[in-house]
Amino acid sequence: MSFFYFFEKILFRILLCAMLISCGKNNGTLVEENELPTTIQLVKAPVFNENSAYKFIESQIQLGPRVLGTNGHMACSHLITDSLKSYGLEVSIQNFEAEVFTGEKFQAKNIIGVYNPQAKKRLLLSAHWDTRPFADQDTENKETPIVGANDGASGVAVLLELAKTIHMAEDKPEIGIDFIFFDAEDFGSPETGEGYCLGSHYWSKNKHKANYQAYFGVLLDMVGDGESHFIKEPISEKYAGKVLDKIWAIAAQLGYEDVFLKKSSGYEIFDDHYYLNTVAQIPTVDIIGFNPVNDNYFPKTWHTHHDDLDHIDKSRLKAVGQTMIQVIYQEGQKEKGI
Repeated sequence: MSFFYFFEKILFRILLCAMLISCGKNNGTLVEENELPTTIQLVKAPVFNENSAYKFIESQIQLGPRVLGTNGHMACSHLITDSLKSYGLEVSIQNFEAEVFTGEKFQAKNIIGVYNPQAKKRLLLSAHWDTRPFADQDTENKETPIVGANDGASGVAVLLELAKTIHMAEDKPEIGIDFIFFDAEDFGSPETGEGYCLGSHYWSKNKHKANYQAYFGVLLDMVGDGESHFIKEPISEKYAGKVLDKIWAIAAQLGYEDVFLKKSSGYEIFDDHYYLNTVAQIPTVDIIGFNPVNDNYFPKTWHTHHDDLDHIDKSRLKAVGQTMIQVIYQEGQKEKGI
């Protein structure tokens, strides 16, 4: 996961590392929100299986780090594509060349799984599937890659389990869904902050289908850490505030108000949703782990070798997955959604 906090608007490049460090010391504020929207009539939705989602994380971890140019990276691409195909989705690969901050060039791929391709109303659900090539936030072995149980694998796992849940459901949502797994997200420079979110930037300029547009998008990132919560991120509020409010309201009605906090962050997060909002012009919400007791905003395991299965909490996967399957089925009704 490659995220940076901004006090001012940016165009398309990232801030200097010095600003990242200064902004990561709780200089922002958490603002208590007003009451969530009025009660939403929840439709019947399938049960999200957090145990199955956890197994998807295990399957990725067993491959080792999924860094560009490695065997683990290649194996993970097969894991994702094979899983999507087994759930009846139309799968396509968007190949592109990723030039990272070191000047090296790698063959990268965004993986797209399409549910109900003929539907006009579509949702875009996304996560990044590559992992960090070094542990820059750790105190030792900083130059070796992390396994990324939370930062990478958790978002992928929830998306795969959502696809599986829909495939197995007796009643299907009457909506189109595009599951997009972005590559080359986490190979950014720890010094200058350059080179993050390459896959989402490329896709936003070269969508997999001509004139593609989604009703809205949701990005899942670092959604499995047991100490994390989810708060309202400013870029998401700016471009997709109505969508964000409805997702948080649904989460609260499902009993997850202690996970989806009724708070707004003073930090803007540079993540894949930035390009989806500003370049692809798809209103997109970033559901991203926040740790209020950590100076760096993110979980203590962020960009360290502690980002492993020991820190994954199935209850977090459940909260995010059940909320998202409910969102899908709410939008899958014949009547108008958000």
